[in-house]
Amino acid sequence: MLRIAIIGCGLIGNKRAAALPSGSVVSVYDMDSTKAQALAKSMNAAVAASVDEAIAGADAVIVATIHSSLTSLAAKAVAAGKHVLIEKPAGIHAAEIAALRDAAKQRGVVVKVGYNHRFHPAMWKAKELVDGGAVGKLLYIRGRYGHGGRIGYDKEWRAKKALAGGGEMIDQGSHLIDLSRWFLGDLDHKFSYVPTYFWDMEVEDNAFVALGGKDGTMAWLHASWTEWKNLFCFEIFGLTGKIMIDGLGGSYGVEKLTYYRMSEQMGPPAVEQFEYPGPDGSWVLDTMEFINAIAEKRAPLGNLDDALAIMNILEVAYDHHT
Repeated sequence: MLRIAIIGCGLIGNKRAAALPSGSVVSVYDMDSTKAQALAKSMNAAVAASVDEAIAGADAVIVATIHSSLTSLAAKAVAAGKHVLIEKPAGIHAAEIAALRDAAKQRGVVVKVGYNHRFHPAMWKAKELVDGGAVGKLLYIRGRYGHGGRIGYDKEWRAKKALAGGGEMIDQGSHLIDLSRWFLGDLDHKFSYVPTYFWDMEVEDNAFVALGGKDGTMAWLHASWTEWKNLFCFEIFGLTGKIMIDGLGGSYGVEKLTYYRMSEQMGPPAVEQFEYPGPDGSWVLDTMEFINAIAEKRAPLGNLDDALAIMNILEVAYDHHT
């Protein structure tokens, strides 16, 4: 069994810990010792006195910190020859992600990026349908994702550009970009608008982004921190049908996929719906993809090539927004 260290013991660090095989977490570290002690107790693991100590005693490291420290901490683990699961967006600059990718290749270690939305059952079913030709040639994607924040949200680290790298576009927007690339392939920036409507912060609370593929495909995406009722909706349009994914479970509503199959006579389509009311299993599947990729000595689904492509899009989108 892999010996795993977790660096960052907040919400996501706890989600990752819960997704791991029992007994695999050997140590944890967080600048907040209270958080570290709580997670260590729940995992029957040790609290490391430093990042270096946590890395030294592990075969693999999960880095679940604020955006600005993700790459530097992952680089420490890679330099020590450890496999790494790094949370999205893997950094705040394309150059640092590229350097981490090159270092991982040189050391021969697996680095997976935590784009767990690919592993939601409705999204996995959508990929199966699309790859099987259920909607024909893909035309475009329309994606919406948002929440409304909470009291004091503008004082949290996500509201500070130096710590987060940006606002809602790099946060939930990066998931939409990742999913769009998963279905459509490589995409380039066409348009972006990143206003701050409500929150008193230096980063955007809304992001409107248009991306285009070489074959004329398009992704029109909106991520929002002023979505007063949590929302996830991802629509995939093809020549012969459409797939719509709603909800992610919990406060986002029951996860479901609706498949609209166009008839030769046009008119109302045939409709088939799949519901996934169970608990969110994407964290387990995403984490197991990391572990399996190590065992099978292969690139994981959702890797540093993906993270770099997404960050390149984000940098252009921030630099050229209207």
